[in-house]
Amino acid sequence: MTPSRLVPLLEQFDWACERLTGRMAGPVMDSGDGSETGVIPMTDEEYFWEPVPGCWSVRRRADGPGRHATSLAGAGDWGRDAAPHPHPSPPPFTTLAWRLSHLSEMLFLRADHTVGTHRLTRDDCAVSGSAAEAVAAFDAGAAAWRKALLNIDDAALDTVGRCTYPHGSDAEDPFIDIVWWVNQEVLHHGAEIGLLRDLYRAGRSSGPART
Repeated sequence: MTPSRLVPLLEQFDWACERLTGRMAGPVMDSGDGSETGVIPMTDEEYFWEPVPGCWSVRRRADGPGRHATSLAGAGDWGRDAAPHPHPSPPPFTTLAWRLSHLSEMLFLRADHTVGTHRLTRDDCAVSGSAAEAVAAFDAGAAAWRKALLNIDDAALDTVGRCTYPHGSDAEDPFIDIVWWVNQEVLHHGAEIGLLRDLYRAGRSSGPART
């Protein structure tokens, strides 16, 4: 049985993921008032769009990292721009592809470090080279994290270090705080992705007329 304290957080997570997937893949999304708004699925061009010079993004591994990045994180033929701490200042602007890859990786790794092997690293997570693959990876990551939550009892919610995810403060925090934080990650990165979609569409529609 799902602990009562976890129920509202799980519902918030499900709703945030549903809206983000709809916002990226269509054919419709909930506008927030229960009505449906048509959505054109994200294209590869949009996925890789760099709104400003010097963006961090997802790149073919053979091409090497972008400006101010020192490596490409992840597994496979594609990687995500990365650098060791301290990061460049000011932080590079990150593309939709970068943000979505980061979000999906975080979900996969936190699921593994909660109920899995507790050993997966960023180098074990494949980075998607297309918009469709990236949306599917997000859905899979969200499903993995949700499944992990369904294996948590009430006592585990108060356990410090229940999640051993190595890229945050998980080792010092009660697990319920981690659940809350993951929701915030989905909400704020989802909002960023939605805004980038709006800016991309607006930029294309305001360009010179085509004949």
